[in-house]
Amino acid sequence: MTLKEVAHPHVAFDSFSVHTSLLFDPQRKQFLHNISLTVDRTTGLITEVYERTSSSLPSNHDFTRDIDLRHLTVLPGLVDAHTHIFLHPYAETPSLNQMRDESMVERIIRATNHLRAALLAGYTTYRDLGTEGVSDADIGLRDAVNRGLIPGPRLFVATEAIASSGGYETRQENHLGGTTVPRISDPADGPVAVRAAVRRRIGAGADVIKFYGDYRKRQLRFPPPAWKGAKEIQFPPNAGETIDRNPNVPLFEADEMVAMVREARISKAPIAAHCGLSESVVKAAEAGVTTVEHGNEAGEDAIEAMKKNGTIYVPTLAVMELFGLTDRMLSYTKTAYEAGVKLATGGDTGPFAHGENVRELELMLKAGLPLEEVLVAATVRGWEACGSTWCGRKFGWFEKGVAADIVALEGDLREDVGVLRKVDFVMKDGKVWKRDGLAVGTSA
Repeated sequence: MTLKEVAHPHVAFDSFSVHTSLLFDPQRKQFLHNISLTVDRTTGLITEVYERTSSSLPSNHDFTRDIDLRHLTVLPGLVDAHTHIFLHPYAETPSLNQMRDESMVERIIRATNHLRAALLAGYTTYRDLGTEGVSDADIGLRDAVNRGLIPGPRLFVATEAIASSGGYETRQENHLGGTTVPRISDPADGPVAVRAAVRRRIGAGADVIKFYGDYRKRQLRFPPPAWKGAKEIQFPPNAGETIDRNPNVPLFEADEMVAMVREARISKAPIAAHCGLSESVVKAAEAGVTTVEHGNEAGEDAIEAMKKNGTIYVPTLAVMELFGLTDRMLSYTKTAYEAGVKLATGGDTGPFAHGENVRELELMLKAGLPLEEVLVAATVRGWEACGSTWCGRKFGWFEKGVAADIVALEGDLREDVGVLRKVDFVMKDGKVWKRDGLAVGTSA
């Protein structure tokens, strides 16, 4: 952020100013004092960033147009780099029942509510990594937000994730009886076929490509009781024995990953890789993916590969917390940070509630990362995860030509990280959606 000291900046009628006393600058990784921003109403972009000579407001401050946030901690709009807008908490409904039994109408209505909750929680951007059984419906939700029909974060969507045959699908024992379930991935095998899959996703309207580098696809070898009254199989293997009951296994070879990355780059689309295993992380990083998601079974070789290749790591700590993997993942995330791996915040939001996204930031802080680094991961690094210059719009920091996404928290964040949950003000693209803790924005 380039600053200049201005006592009385000129503010045109079609612009307004936002005045702050404590503002976080992700580019400097610092909290700055007495910063004001000028915003163009029409474009929703910042047109000027300047430092006031004192904490006082400029003499030409217009109380009817300008916004005074001097009593709050101001941040760029937050980015959740791993979400699923069509999922709601697994504590309410298991994923199988959401994908198999909930109607598309219900899932779209829920997603609409999820987007509003996220925006009011300070999240102005969502990278949504798979519809989980609703085909390409995320494209329509993205466009509805962009057309001003519904409130929500700007969306970068993946439509369906790509997986190898049988790799990521809804498992059911009664498939021979003729029952059907929605597909939850776009299956493809081999370099030629996976390139075609990327082309299908791009042609469908995807902003970002996602593929599964590994997954637990052997559930039906030793199926668990999946319905009331189902009997357990006799003598299933236990964790820690020679084989696991449903192990995480690689889904793609290195040449297939390279083919997907190359095809995505042709269309200037970022690409995300779901990877738990070190083997998969290393192959994905060396192939040139934009981000690696999870890494819950990865080791130091995976960290080295991500660092070497400039891969952004999205550890999804919040969803790991649901499955009891918190301590191991906190330590691994801290190790990755200390090794110099770039981090972005994305909770795999959906299995836990939209609107509770900030849990990912809280867990990164619990892991021992500095507050400033966590805020960078939640803002400008999120822009990079969404595609950086390929996004078509700059967001995640304060500078001329960047989207006026502004979040203000009630209290001093430096003294109490709990204020991350006290969102007083939300602006996205120059439009106010929340003020004095209350929703105020309206859609078409």
